[in-house]
Amino acid sequence: MSRSNSFFFLMLVSMMTFAGVLFVYPGSPYASFMPWKLGLDLVGGTYLVYEVDMSAIDSSDRSTVMNGLRDVIEKRVNLFGVSEPRITVSQAKDGYRLNVELAGIKDVKEAIKQIGETPFLVFSEIAADSKGEPVKDKDGQLLFKTTELTGRYVKRAQLVYDNVSNLPQVSLEFNSEGGDIFERVTGRNVGKPVAIFLDGNIISAPRVTEKIIGGKAQITGDFTLDEAKKLVERFNAGALPAPIKLVNQQTVSATLGQDSLQKTIKAGIWGTLAIALFMILYYHVSGLFAAVALFIYVVLALSVFKLFVTMTLAGIAGFILSIGMAVDANILIFERFKEELKKGASKLMALEQGFKRAWPSIRDSNLTTILTTLILYNLTSGFVKGFALTLLFGVLISMFTAITVTRNLLRVFIK
Repeated sequence: MSRSNSFFFLMLVSMMTFAGVLFVYPGSPYASFMPWKLGLDLVGGTYLVYEVDMSAIDSSDRSTVMNGLRDVIEKRVNLFGVSEPRITVSQAKDGYRLNVELAGIKDVKEAIKQIGETPFLVFSEIAADSKGEPVKDKDGQLLFKTTELTGRYVKRAQLVYDNVSNLPQVSLEFNSEGGDIFERVTGRNVGKPVAIFLDGNIISAPRVTEKIIGGKAQITGDFTLDEAKKLVERFNAGALPAPIKLVNQQTVSATLGQDSLQKTIKAGIWGTLAIALFMILYYHVSGLFAAVALFIYVVLALSVFKLFVTMTLAGIAGFILSIGMAVDANILIFERFKEELKKGASKLMALEQGFKRAWPSIRDSNLTTILTTLILYNLTSGFVKGFALTLLFGVLISMFTAITVTRNLLRVFIK
């Protein structure tokens, strides 16, 4: 890349950095367009851990049931107006668990009461008056009444495909008692819809084409694959006996969260300044360029975090750790640069050779960190996920600033 190209590249990065400052700086009028997404440890709230009883569920169905339970509980949490609720699934030695983070919630007792109920599935038919005519509400919508058929009679729900069209369908299988009830319900509703409610919300309303005997049925429709999978998960969550029990509750006050946030921000600022000062004192002009690249890294990383990440204390810790790691690449490059100068190479040649020879070490060290963050993110839950995610983004962005920004700064200003 020529010096003029490097100059235009730096101009582009400078504009991105300026926009990033306006986006993340709290005092900027543009920062209010998209507020920061903060976790419960920063704004206060409650952290709940539920243990799921899987003793009555086949091992092959447990993953589906957990996903369905998580979906239902997330809908329940949203009823309380919780900002950015996080519901994750974890598996410990003693069984499956649901981790619920309720940031900023006020009525904790009522939330626990609602969340603690096992999802309930019920089949309903159209309500009729004394003349047998369908009953509608004031908006003209059909009203349904519950039947004796509930989720406890459903043996299993599965995703299947039509033999002709290959479209996804939902297959239902009832136990012997449920099959008899299902036969009666479909027999008196031929040509009418039978609505299926989960937690009081309708999830499907298939039309009965004939009386169904044998306790097996298929729900057809214009489903996408994801919609059919979601429907199967909701059926199994409401149908299979998977009670949940609250085993741990932690409450974080908003005052404690804000105090921790202020201390963490101060630690991050002082740490960044200390790193920049060390680079300037040890590497002089080159270190000054590294400090500029570090500032650009901080702004770009914070912009990405504000867009995609719910920040927690653990996530901020991952970000601060990535700040220290952001100058690792510069140190390797500058040391190689000094070695090339000692061999008698010109500054420009030493610069190019320094970057070229340092790259394998930079690549391998960052790759191991990236692999570690991916393992942490996929095999852990809660706060560790936030730490892994911010560290992953931080490493990727630091590779960009350390390799490209510092390199182009030196290309433009080195004599």
